[in-house]
Amino acid sequence: MLWRTSIMTLAAGALALGIVGAASAKDTVRVAHFSWPGYGFLHIAKAKGMLPENVDLEISIIEDPVQSMGLLASGQLDIVTSTIEFGPIALAENMPVKLLGLTNLGNGSDRIIVGPDIASPEDLKGKKVGVIEGGLSQIYMAIWLEQQGIKWDEVEMVNLFPDAAAAAMISGQLDAAELWDPYGPQVLDELAGSRQMSHSGEEYWLKEGLIADAMFVSDAFIAEHRDLLVAVTKARYAAVEWWRENPTEGNAMIAEVLQWGVPDVEPILGGVNNPDDGTLYMYSLEESAQFCGVAEGEPPFGQRNGQLTDHWELTNKWWLTFGLMTQTVEPAAGIDCSILKDALGG
Repeated sequence: MLWRTSIMTLAAGALALGIVGAASAKDTVRVAHFSWPGYGFLHIAKAKGMLPENVDLEISIIEDPVQSMGLLASGQLDIVTSTIEFGPIALAENMPVKLLGLTNLGNGSDRIIVGPDIASPEDLKGKKVGVIEGGLSQIYMAIWLEQQGIKWDEVEMVNLFPDAAAAAMISGQLDAAELWDPYGPQVLDELAGSRQMSHSGEEYWLKEGLIADAMFVSDAFIAEHRDLLVAVTKARYAAVEWWRENPTEGNAMIAEVLQWGVPDVEPILGGVNNPDDGTLYMYSLEESAQFCGVAEGEPPFGQRNGQLTDHWELTNKWWLTFGLMTQTVEPAAGIDCSILKDALGG
């Protein structure tokens, strides 16, 4: 499959990035994520001394999540934080990685925006729509189109990352796109007549938990360094709780790491009134464990205990529909919620 070819090719270039070796005697844990504010909390955990004294984090920012997953599968990374939808694809490709659990949820951070020539969803038939093929944006767009009575293949889906999709919309080359912040607001500001048709903060999307980020871990790291993984997981969620009490300082720290401006980070993560004034909801450790089904109680937004299995099955279904997968794979074989359970109980 194309996914396997891309992953193996990108993993072969790992030496050029200087990402080599396994967790050392110094308990160095190798983590990667791309530039997005929701992934900044392990940086806070490291800076604020929330990790055990014998643990160090080596954090790389890699903009291509497929590349990060390839490095994780090849044993050159230990943890990757990324969007959640890759789990079924990884299992179908026999990649030795597990989905650990949710970290955050889009609460308005993702938007479906149409250009000035689109008066109604019906006008999108036969038109060019920007999404990331094999990403949550493709599923979000397909479900939304079906809700409007339009089949997903009645539009021409164009595979573009959101920065390129935003530029294409502004220049008139796309008629609609699924865009996450800050690219959605950019289009609304710069393209006269553009309109927001849907956003991830609506009740349906929050309840489904579709637009989510998660932690992925290599099988080898779970087997060989379980206690270390539990400690890092606890520290990551502890950093979220610290940030809730110190949003101004926390947002500035994350902005510096990502090389974003604080005014770009604050609308996403929230400011002094977080999480109510942000477009990204950060799960607590307990809430993530509830979504995984290993803690009592219900997660937020009307979600169900153990809903991670449903999320997996939904994405698997759409990858089959899009032709990106050829088989159904069992959630239990690709998810390991026991790390969250141990972190919560420890």
